[in-house]
Amino acid sequence: KLKSGEKMKLSYKHTLYACFSGYICQAIVSNLPPLLFVIFQSHLGITLENITFLITLGFFIQIAIDILAARIVDRFGYRISMTIANIFCLFGLISLGVLPYYIDPFTGLLFATILNAIGGGFQEVVVSPIVEALPGDEKSGSMGILHSFYCWGYVGIVLFSTIYFYIFGQNHWGWLPIISGIVPLINLFLFLKVPLRTLVDKDKQVPAKVLLLKKSFWILIILMICSGAAEQAMSKWSSFFAEVGLGTSKTTGDLLGPFAFALLMGITRVIYGKKAKKYDLRLLIACSGLLCIFSYLLVTLSPIPYISLLGCALTGLSIAILWPASISLASSLNPYGGNTMFGILALGGDIGCAIGPSMVGVVSNMVINSNSSFVHAILPGNNMTQLGLKVGLFSAIIFPVIIVISIIILRSFKEKEMLHN
Repeated sequence: KLKSGEKMKLSYKHTLYACFSGYICQAIVSNLPPLLFVIFQSHLGITLENITFLITLGFFIQIAIDILAARIVDRFGYRISMTIANIFCLFGLISLGVLPYYIDPFTGLLFATILNAIGGGFQEVVVSPIVEALPGDEKSGSMGILHSFYCWGYVGIVLFSTIYFYIFGQNHWGWLPIISGIVPLINLFLFLKVPLRTLVDKDKQVPAKVLLLKKSFWILIILMICSGAAEQAMSKWSSFFAEVGLGTSKTTGDLLGPFAFALLMGITRVIYGKKAKKYDLRLLIACSGLLCIFSYLLVTLSPIPYISLLGCALTGLSIAILWPASISLASSLNPYGGNTMFGILALGGDIGCAIGPSMVGVVSNMVINSNSSFVHAILPGNNMTQLGLKVGLFSAIIFPVIIVISIIILRSFKEKEMLHN
């Protein structure tokens, strides 16, 4: 117990807790706006075209932050960078709930999207190297648990929004993002106080051009791209698939789709965080890729809708470790990669996050518009929308296939940096 007048001394354990909170914050700013898209249409008159533009804009800003963040961190350090991240997230959420009521709704959403994308982008790039820099040897385990908090943030915001709308209704939606701003506000004060360590001194960091000359590093980038694509292809479409496949309400669709997906992903990352040190990361990634292939096959080829939804949830389990394990593998193979390496890996992951769901949407629309009898013959389904989505999701199976092939190639390398895991 603390004596009277004695201040609590914060340790690196508190730093880890702050990083957990950072990933919850990132989950909120990334996943709350999509839960409000229907409300934007019905209450604010925002068109589907404008919503698509907001999504695209957020993606390009995220990519820009991935490119710039490493230089900003090297110049100003982790504490200032995380302060910037949390301030942008805080004002982004407040703007989301306030500005559409006081200025042109689309302009207000545009401004909020920019703020949230900047804040979330910084969180993604900066939090992982902070955890890697903490003392201790169980880095892959800590990374797995860290990424599980993105899942818990995702689960939490789906549940919170569902309960909020049940109690207060959709007419008072603006208070939902404002209340959610409590998370980045708390996180802001935490990162002003917790102790931080530097991952790699600036003069010891391997330059980006050296990293990019390594064949093994390009394989790691491919792993990040395909991990992000496999995750988001299912995550972004699971709610819609639940509603189309079963004719459920939005609430039921959200719970059977993204909620179950994120819940299993979070549980798996916690288990991975506790057990990762016992296993070869490359073997774990390969096994996850194989399970992901099976999950996508279950979703798309099952004639029973509930079995398909089970496949959606199982996908959350299968892709859970791909992102954190790939980051940990990159860190172990390139111990002097520093902030530059994490920025490049985040860039690859975000490119995948955009490619995956976009490809599913494009392929689905092509099938729906074709009204092909051939599709009816090979896939179970009652209507072309459902069939089109199944074909779109089936096309995403290419990503876990590439992951498995990449790991096989990675294990075959005999370069010096590949001799130790």
